[in-house]
Amino acid sequence: MTEASYAERARAKKMAQAHALEIDDVLISDLVETFYRAIRDDALLGPIFEAHVTDWPPHLARMKDFWASVTLESGRFRGNPMLKHIAIGGLDDRHFNRWLVLWNRTLDSIAPNDAAAQVFREAAERIAVSLLTGIKVQRDGLAGVSRAKEKQSC
Repeated sequence: MTEASYAERARAKKMAQAHALEIDDVLISDLVETFYRAIRDDALLGPIFEAHVTDWPPHLARMKDFWASVTLESGRFRGNPMLKHIAIGGLDDRHFNRWLVLWNRTLDSIAPNDAAAQVFREAAERIAVSLLTGIKVQRDGLAGVSRAKEKQSC
């Protein structure tokens, strides 16, 4: 019998922690379905998604795999979200702030407990900051990111 690798043990630990918080595929599916209904109805984000998502069922399936990979360490998601978001063009702070508002509202209505909601909130905030930073670097270079940080600290 071989000993599990460090990565396998880490994945198993993360999954056990998530399941202890009642995070599972059913919750992720409900969260993604509810969130994207809100996105599609949103005046700011709805038109952007409608322009870029032509077939919703596969998109939702990918987002479920994405969030399972983030929270359960499932490894099902394969892709490059950064390139997809850079390709949209014109995304800025207000888009990501609105995305987080809708995400958090959805969590308030779906999450089984505060600890589970916090796992999703923290992950979404990290993802939003990462994507927005990547977009700004691509669009404005490192100087643009520095200027944006200066504005935030004022």
